[in-house]
Amino acid sequence: MEAKKCTPQWCPSAQPEMRESIVLGVVGGTVAHPQVGWLERPWAVSDGLPALPEGVRPTEVFRFAAHCEESSCTHFDGSNCQLATRIVQILPAVTGTLPPCQIRMHCRWFQQEGRPACLRCPQVVTHNYTVSDDVARAAMPA
Repeated sequence: MEAKKCTPQWCPSAQPEMRESIVLGVVGGTVAHPQVGWLERPWAVSDGLPALPEGVRPTEVFRFAAHCEESSCTHFDGSNCQLATRIVQILPAVTGTLPPCQIRMHCRWFQQEGRPACLRCPQVVTHNYTVSDDVARAAMPA
């Protein structure tokens, strides 16, 4: 069953400088197995980010979402996000229940891949310092 599409669609793996970027969660877990802890209420990047130690990038600490940039993104093939497709095809689920995501109804990954994307989403981080072969394959644009 395909999820209903709506606009605007949000990318759940965005960069802080993207249009209307929000913080969805905080990166936790371990270096070998990072996992995002979702915020109860996301905050707009335009409202400012907490001060971080020198040399620490916001994407090392936070998980961002923003409007999907579609054709401006290397993962977009003209109609679908291939990153979402590869995540579902390659990575194992890391939870058995849907995470408490604040953008799900507008999330491109959910609209495109449904529940399987959500069950893998918490392991997706921008900076993964012990990348497995599967994570590297999933992250690599075609």
